[in-house]
Amino acid sequence: MAHFEIKNLSFSYPTAKDRLALNNINLNIEKGEYIAVCGKSGSGKTTLLKHLKSVLAPHGSVRGEIIFEGKPLSQADLREQSSKIGYVMQNPDNQIVTDKVWHELAFGLESLGEDQKTIRLRVAEMASYFGIQGWFHKSVTELSGGQKQLLNLASIMAMQPTVLILDEPTSQLDPIAAADFLNTVRKINLELGTTVIITEHRLEDIFHAADRVVVMDKGSIFAVDEPRNIGKLLKEQNNEMFAAMPSPVQIYYGVESDLKCPLTVREGRNWLSQVFENKEIKEKSIIEEMRREDETGVPAISVKEAWFRYSKESQDVLKGVNLNVPKETIFAIVGGNGTGKSTTLKSICNICKPYRGQILIDGKRIEKYKSGELFKGNLAMLPQDPQSLFVKKTVKEDLEEMLNKGDREKRIEEVADICDISHLLESHPYDLSGGEQQRTALAKVLLTDPKILLLDEPTKGIDNFFKLKFADILKKLKASGVTVLMVSHDVEFCAKYADIVGMFFDGNVITANTPKKFFAQNSFYTTAANRMSRHIFENAITNEDVIKLCQMNK
Repeated sequence: MAHFEIKNLSFSYPTAKDRLALNNINLNIEKGEYIAVCGKSGSGKTTLLKHLKSVLAPHGSVRGEIIFEGKPLSQADLREQSSKIGYVMQNPDNQIVTDKVWHELAFGLESLGEDQKTIRLRVAEMASYFGIQGWFHKSVTELSGGQKQLLNLASIMAMQPTVLILDEPTSQLDPIAAADFLNTVRKINLELGTTVIITEHRLEDIFHAADRVVVMDKGSIFAVDEPRNIGKLLKEQNNEMFAAMPSPVQIYYGVESDLKCPLTVREGRNWLSQVFENKEIKEKSIIEEMRREDETGVPAISVKEAWFRYSKESQDVLKGVNLNVPKETIFAIVGGNGTGKSTTLKSICNICKPYRGQILIDGKRIEKYKSGELFKGNLAMLPQDPQSLFVKKTVKEDLEEMLNKGDREKRIEEVADICDISHLLESHPYDLSGGEQQRTALAKVLLTDPKILLLDEPTKGIDNFFKLKFADILKKLKASGVTVLMVSHDVEFCAKYADIVGMFFDGNVITANTPKKFFAQNSFYTTAANRMSRHIFENAITNEDVIKLCQMNK
């Protein structure tokens, strides 16, 4: 018996009745399957997942039906859906409802009316299984993003659901925490037989694990098949979605080979070894473009020995940060959750005021800027949560509030076209997908015409197609004299487009270098392409690097 049977499901939002968010979806999901759902931002992935749990289904016009365990989902009451259908959201803070870790673990069971003995046993089991014992009595506000998302998963699994739905659960996690989280989800699927339905833009860690991959496009299902067949189909049809495939798949199809297509880094490593077996490697490395060094010029941003803590009683978050960002460069900061990256951006914006040290913008101390002067055509920041920028009922109204009357319509048209949100102008910002909200927030920030642009997780929730466009935006901004400082967990994006990459650890920037020098010397904080090829090539860090070197040596 299928776990879910989705029959002719169509849906449209109230503000966009003429545009179907879901268009005649038909899909059967068997018990114990691991289903990966992928597609462009706004293709309907999140909308489909929310319809699989009635309490989360968005308001709008619905046609078709969903059968859950042999009966219509609408007939399953709230208690049955709460206990059997677990749902992990994109933002962990949206799902946590209590103050302490152990309270959160027990909350769902208490809501279901379980007795005290059962609650204690299940909480103890989940805390042990997920390795939560060390922070069991902590306040949830003390947890990092990775710990919060793990807590959400543990709290849901305590209710012993038969199906687990995850909507981009690693979008706010660093690469190592994301891999650990997704490995835990896979373990739950394999060991407990729990059905897993997951949507992710980062396919590296889930593509190979999926029994079937569902590709969505414009509210419809484009293809459903095994991972290896999906990669082949997308390449043969020259589909844009191929750009989202894992690095081993993209590299394989960029190099002519009769061997089987690899899906994982390990398979990719073995495949490269076979390709170059008994062959002499003539070209081992990619010649790196020299970065312009302007030692005498004044840095766009200079942070000197900055120390900061959120309260007198708490520990220091920033511990003597020293950072120089040269003008007209794209400077990327990577590092684990909770190390102080976002706090550094807030300090540069003067939101968090260090109790020791200096911050200079264009050589001028930040406290010397008059009220509002800092943000008038000078400095702008895209926060980690794009919803914090939305204050109006439509996207267009949100953009209009940034401009004076006059050529307002023309400016909005231009920035909407750049950020690919022209078709969303009449939509409510909260009805948009995570990626669409991110693009809308970016458009709003760009309307301030900043000289220095601070970006906190700018590629979060954004699909690989818009990442290409976003990279072009950053290049054009840099060419026009804008300096970009971004914090990101997206190592692939940083490797490909940043001029300088810095590692943040324990409240400080411990090193900064060009992307090739930075990533080539790392074991874990590096790209899939580098891990896959480093035994043969020396400084290949992007898919294009590996493909180029393969072609040069064949």
